[in-house]
Amino acid sequence: MGATEMKSNKRKSPKGQAIMQLILLLGIIVLTNIVSSFVFTRVDLTDDNRFTLSDNSKKLVSQLKDVVYVRVYLEGDFSPGFSRLQQSTREILDELSIYSNGNLQFEFIDPSANPDEKERNKFYAQLYQKGIQPTTVEERTNEGTKRTYIFPGALVSYANVEMSITLLKNQNGFPPELILNNSIQNLEYEICNVIRKVTDPMQPTIAFLEGQGELDTTDVNDIATALKASYELKRVRIDGKLNALKDYQAVVIAKPDSAFSEKDKFVIDQYVMHGGKLIFLLDPIQASMDSLERRGEILAPARDLKLDDMLFRYGARVNYDLVQDLLSSLIPVVTGMVGSQPKQQLLPWYFFPLMNPTSKHPIVNNLNSIKGQFVSSIDPIEATGIKHTVLLTTSQYSRILPAPVRVSLGIMQFKPDPKMFPQKDVPVAVMMEGSFTSLFKNRIPPAIAESKEIDFKDSSVQTKVVVISDGDLIRNDIVKGSPVALGFDRYTNTTYGNKSFFLNIMDYFCDDSGLMSVEVKNFV
Repeated sequence: MGATEMKSNKRKSPKGQAIMQLILLLGIIVLTNIVSSFVFTRVDLTDDNRFTLSDNSKKLVSQLKDVVYVRVYLEGDFSPGFSRLQQSTREILDELSIYSNGNLQFEFIDPSANPDEKERNKFYAQLYQKGIQPTTVEERTNEGTKRTYIFPGALVSYANVEMSITLLKNQNGFPPELILNNSIQNLEYEICNVIRKVTDPMQPTIAFLEGQGELDTTDVNDIATALKASYELKRVRIDGKLNALKDYQAVVIAKPDSAFSEKDKFVIDQYVMHGGKLIFLLDPIQASMDSLERRGEILAPARDLKLDDMLFRYGARVNYDLVQDLLSSLIPVVTGMVGSQPKQQLLPWYFFPLMNPTSKHPIVNNLNSIKGQFVSSIDPIEATGIKHTVLLTTSQYSRILPAPVRVSLGIMQFKPDPKMFPQKDVPVAVMMEGSFTSLFKNRIPPAIAESKEIDFKDSSVQTKVVVISDGDLIRNDIVKGSPVALGFDRYTNTTYGNKSFFLNIMDYFCDDSGLMSVEVKNFV
């Protein structure tokens, strides 16, 4: 056998080939580890993309400077639905923790684990006080009905700041499976939004305007308390000061009852022109339940706040009318007598519509019903450079009554005819975004024109204005002298979505991180 043939056989030796393959494999592993130390990527092979975080979420957690700790109170033996919510929450947190460089840590806690009933109830109360609402689940057993409490929520802690997350978003009238699916869709945003709030040292400052009979501090106690967790709140009067609003990122004008002067309107207008964001909550019709309960019937006239020209220029017209809706909340009405005692019954009050948001806009996506009180219609008006988004509408069975409106409790004595409610999807909350044109373009008021304080702009930078035709939408009830939770209906023990709606508007106005644009995921 020649030398050449021997070398050829040597190269083909199985042992030699195995050694070479092993060396090659080790080299690939080493090279992969070196590359992965500089580049991190994660491949999502699931059908529903449950592991695909948005770029904004990844950026948020990757920039954490210290540990954010999340305690999730969703541990234990659950029905398949709650187990799915639990697993989805764990998956989102697990993925976020990977991008956080170790600065996002979490644990799941069973709030019912303590066998001592007294201590367990004490812990339940602590969770409730921190904003985590329980859900009651009843099961039939051989011994009878077993009632258990599930706390589908979490607490997020950072430094000395702690905030709660509601993981299960209740939606009145929706089937449980749809509520669950909608809650899972929103998990990434809900978790990341609270992480953003607890880690942001700079709280935006927002103002509630005073001076025209707006809602007072007691009226807005609950929404103000909720806002203070993320924002610095002030109450401000213009009082002729041209720069009265310059330091605020958003201004709320909640249910004024008297007209605005041209000078005040100029200050508000220039606030918008310089990028300020406005929320109008207006009642163009004077109607109140207090007057109605005393008299049984009122004639509700129009209220001229002198804002029509400004709103029209910005892209909206709030009409002098009231909307009735067959889909409405219930109020107690005396329907007869039982002996000497009046008999009360809860009946739908068509002047208090329930708005079920159908838009997929982040402000209203998957929100619970929102309760209105004496609501008017709004017409979006075409305006150059302005994009309109209708946030809330009435149902498919509505009607519009022009001012002056006869309002009578007697209408509840009769069964309504749906044919008498021909309007549908009447806009009652509209957002405008873009570059607005000043109401005072080419006509600065003479009393202001000579002032050296003004920095007049006839068009705005990109900004936002929301108009809501219900001044009471953020007003909490007062029971026995104390304010109750906004949106809570004491007659039906239902909590409507008014608070979440307003907080979402403020987050949309003031959040520059882009988290509200996180695309919801359809987990099926």
